[in-house]
Amino acid sequence: MSISALCIGHASYDLCIVVPGFPAENSKTQTDLLIESGGGPAANAAWLLAHWGVPSAMAAIVADDEYGRRAIAELREAGVDCRLIQPVAGHATPVSFIISNQATGSRTIINRKVSGKNLDLPPGKLSGLEPRLLLFDGHEPQASLQAIKTFPNAITVLDAGSLRDGTHRLAGCVEYLVCSERFAAQVTGQKDVPGNWQACLARLRKLNRSCIVITLGEFGSVYDDGKEQGRLPALKVQTIDTTAAGDIFHGAFAFALLAQMQFRQALRFATVAAGLSVQKCGGRTSAPTLPQVREAMDHE
Repeated sequence: MSISALCIGHASYDLCIVVPGFPAENSKTQTDLLIESGGGPAANAAWLLAHWGVPSAMAAIVADDEYGRRAIAELREAGVDCRLIQPVAGHATPVSFIISNQATGSRTIINRKVSGKNLDLPPGKLSGLEPRLLLFDGHEPQASLQAIKTFPNAITVLDAGSLRDGTHRLAGCVEYLVCSERFAAQVTGQKDVPGNWQACLARLRKLNRSCIVITLGEFGSVYDDGKEQGRLPALKVQTIDTTAAGDIFHGAFAFALLAQMQFRQALRFATVAAGLSVQKCGGRTSAPTLPQVREAMDHE
């Protein structure tokens, strides 16, 4: 199977509980909405790309357990090539417990991730794939660097959600560093990233000399493409749940790059996709269809 995108990193299983307000400590609350689905930044991007008709593959480590089997089955159902997902006996599939607060649209995430075996992708495992784009989330830096070496002509995108060893190692190795406000604040020491975005972009230049994007949620995004700095507003919508909005942004951005959109158009496309997603609850259940994104773009 020929693929266009290879996503490498975190594959998990999500349990999203939607509540009317965030519960106080040592209290009880009730909900009538529990959303279960696969998750993880790179896995969500691979799922979205396949859902939108892009031949995609995912590389990750999961356990040979119920959550791992569910995660793989859901990706396969969407059309994702899962040959590089490695179920490991004795490992624990990452699980995310997500509390979605309907009153504010925010979400709180508790991750169960047990350190274990690192993903290994020698050239023999990657032969025959020839992806045009590589997307990483920093959870498997060794495998990501192996893929960059094997496919030197591929477009490379890093989803840098927070500063950790993997995102730091990969930040300077990719063509597009697309990071969160949290990552930017951790790297630069700047507490008010939206208010000092130009200075933050300038400091991030020490990590990446190509193209930098900082996603800022309701404040949209800012960028430095090596020629100019600029900002794009967020889509004006009522936020219900922000779960996986960042992952959808990255997946949509990758889709736009593969479609050869110009950089600012690709950013706007990703912004619209993420904006549409926050109007629904859950992670993958909130992802818009491709026609919905294109229609919203036409009305922008």
